[in-house]
Amino acid sequence: MSHHSKTLAAHRGINFAMILRVLGQLTMVEAIFMALPLLVCLYKGEDDWKAFVISLAVTASMGVACNYMVRPKSRKLYRRDGLLLASVAWIVFSTFGMLPFLLCSTPLNVSEAFFEAMSGFTTTGATVIRDVEICSHGILLWRALTQWVGGLGIIIFTLTFIPALNNSGSLILFHAEATGITHDKLGARISRTAKILWGLYSFLTLLLVVMLWLGPMGFFESVCQGFTAISTGGFSTRNDSIAAFHSPYIKVVLTAFMFVGGVSFSLILATAKKRGRGLWRNDVLKAYVTMIIVFYVSVVIAIVARGNYAGWQSVTVDPLFHIVSAVTSTGFSAGDWEGWGFFVLTLTFFMMYIGACAGSTTGGAKVDRVLYLHKNFVLVVKRYIRPRLMRSISVNEQLIDNEKGSEIFAFMVIYTLLIVFGGLVLVAQGFPIVDAFFSSFSCVSNNGLGAGVTGITGSYDFLPSSGLWIMSFLMLAGRLEIMTIIALFVPSFWR
Repeated sequence: MSHHSKTLAAHRGINFAMILRVLGQLTMVEAIFMALPLLVCLYKGEDDWKAFVISLAVTASMGVACNYMVRPKSRKLYRRDGLLLASVAWIVFSTFGMLPFLLCSTPLNVSEAFFEAMSGFTTTGATVIRDVEICSHGILLWRALTQWVGGLGIIIFTLTFIPALNNSGSLILFHAEATGITHDKLGARISRTAKILWGLYSFLTLLLVVMLWLGPMGFFESVCQGFTAISTGGFSTRNDSIAAFHSPYIKVVLTAFMFVGGVSFSLILATAKKRGRGLWRNDVLKAYVTMIIVFYVSVVIAIVARGNYAGWQSVTVDPLFHIVSAVTSTGFSAGDWEGWGFFVLTLTFFMMYIGACAGSTTGGAKVDRVLYLHKNFVLVVKRYIRPRLMRSISVNEQLIDNEKGSEIFAFMVIYTLLIVFGGLVLVAQGFPIVDAFFSSFSCVSNNGLGAGVTGITGSYDFLPSSGLWIMSFLMLAGRLEIMTIIALFVPSFWR
């Protein structure tokens, strides 16, 4: 692009018409997904089929109207268009996605329904439904579907099925939603990359569902738990989450697939092509595995020291399940882990804060950024001893320049401030400080793991409407890694 063309692009207004048309195509896809729980309700003879018929009709009508009645003068999408679309798409999906929760036989109010939908699509896993076991099969499947679709990302999913976007700002859209400090592009075209990622994602989901079904879990619950485990979402069909199944086999299977969900999907594909060669050269993966091992040893020592040993599972399967669930932001519970003591609770804060690898389905700050901070700290110490030392920092053999380093520091500061902001808001509304900050932590890091009032049998229904809307915003900001959302609040963005 010439200098003159770049100048024109910089001063071009936002292409609202094209954004609206893409949103129409998105909602049409969402309507198709609503047909699945509708069919389940009809098969099970549940009255909630009416809620899904209405929701599907409204969603599809809006999608058709936006797609066929809006005529954009240009189909091009530039950087600001991509950032706006990436943000609004999640809000639109959650807005229409809350309709079944409003209209079902166990209805929620508007604030609760939007919170539940946003928690689903952002794969946070926080819920306002205290008794999920009274929900219809259709609602349970819809909760699982929202997390499965949101796992890799709504925009990435759209790029798979709307080829027209491939040459219209697709790289901007891909980067606006993809997580981490670097983004690997697996194909020459972004749409091909998206298809490859969704193909792998679907294969892993199918494999997990089959493995759960082979154990002591019915087919329907295997599908729901499979959708929410590989997406590291954490919605369950049981009030007691995974603990309700009383099965070491299920815990082991879910632990393995949650771990995989925390690995960069680009790395998984690259490893498959190379048949595993060079896998351990990935320093982010090594840090991810090392972190889990260190946390595991620490938690086991804490369990034994407190006298909570209750058989081999209490020091093998259960702590490993909890650690992987927390690190990958899944939020499944396999028992009363709060009984392991305040030290484990503190460690869980760190697990949730860090998260897993970039390019995965997980939340949190990501191992990649923490690894960079560690390397930068070591370099600063060495330069303090040897001021003339000249050395650069790289992550996975990719050089992190000063500009990218500044972005990482800015992200970590804003990420922490958002957690503090959410915690202070809840404290101001009269909630205990630990419960308030843990709830804010869970939402910003997209981790549905609960403690205190939001523990294994608790929910977020204790929050007032204002608190639910604020937590919904924090979930969205955490899922889009903050900067995409923050950009919308800069006045120059709209000029």
